[in-house]
Amino acid sequence: MKRIIICCLLASFFINCDKKSEIISTVKVKNDLSLDREFETVEVDISKIASEKQANLVVFDSDDNIVTSQTVDTDLDGKNDVILFQPSIKANATRTYTLSISDKKQDSVINYCYSRFVPERTDDYTWENNRVAFRTFGPAAQKMVEEGVKGGTLSSGIDAWLKRVEYPIINTWYKRNDIKKGAYHKDHGEGLDNFHVGVSRGIGGTAVKVDTSYYFSRNFTSYKTITTGPLRTSFVLTYGTWDAAGKQIDETKQISLDYGQNLTRFEIDVMGTETLSSGITLHNKKGVTNQNNTNFWVSHWEAIDDSEVGTGIVTTKPYFSESEKYVTSKKDESNHFLHLNVVDEKVIFYSGFGWKKSKQFSTQEDWENYLTDFSQKLNNPLIVTIN
Repeated sequence: MKRIIICCLLASFFINCDKKSEIISTVKVKNDLSLDREFETVEVDISKIASEKQANLVVFDSDDNIVTSQTVDTDLDGKNDVILFQPSIKANATRTYTLSISDKKQDSVINYCYSRFVPERTDDYTWENNRVAFRTFGPAAQKMVEEGVKGGTLSSGIDAWLKRVEYPIINTWYKRNDIKKGAYHKDHGEGLDNFHVGVSRGIGGTAVKVDTSYYFSRNFTSYKTITTGPLRTSFVLTYGTWDAAGKQIDETKQISLDYGQNLTRFEIDVMGTETLSSGITLHNKKGVTNQNNTNFWVSHWEAIDDSEVGTGIVTTKPYFSESEKYVTSKKDESNHFLHLNVVDEKVIFYSGFGWKKSKQFSTQEDWENYLTDFSQKLNNPLIVTIN
């Protein structure tokens, strides 16, 4: 969800009388919505804390229980800049958390939020959390297509891996595929890859509209992994300059996925256009599309094989422009687009899916209620202060 960054007031820290922990700061988190809230990630700035102390940073709730946290080196300079945690707060309530240097340790945690470059399957970049998984395609896959080599992929669309287990599956699925090509297209009890992307936008791929036509980038040209862990994975994908009817577009995507969310976050630095569009594929054009201009989302619900999948894109008011269901006879180019304003050469949106077989959502209504709930929280972020 929307990121909340707090600067630690190191001058205010004091040492507990038991000498076992140093309280760096107390963080008050207020929920002013009439909705219970969880799985929203708070970021606290720890850049001024010495590296040797950062290893012992722990987040406690008001009952002195350790809260799962994750430190991140956001600029990859060798020192962690922020610590992440996810508060759990009832409707219209406030909770206090303590950031301390402590001898106490977190219990062993699973890195549910994971991503990596995958050279063994051409050059995918793939990411997941405990609910969903995605992938997109790199320059070697593009070159194969351009040179007529079988097995390549030419697309900047975002693929969905329909997982139905909480634990990480990326490495397992690729290993199976190494042993038997196409193995991840069959459900072995964990889910499968049966979501066709082709040259479509998949779930959240971008485009530039000029007059009545849409133009797309090609595959990403380079990547940089920032973090993986129990609460977040994030990375950067860079794209070569691409042409949109004479407009030269430069695009860099910082992508992240947090624990407990079905939507992945895209923060895109873009030059050469005042608007950018993010789309979801309409596949065989038999699904149901919807849009909610009040809550700034578009959605699509369709049958895939023996189940159903909901897909969607959500943004915030500054970036929202309008939506468009674009249908064409061109293969894989029918998409439901959310048009986005470029603000200070940037757009931010969230896109993702829910698979009925994962037992997260049963109906189109369930899925669209999730998008509305997500939007309300995104557009009314938790209020975080330091005492």
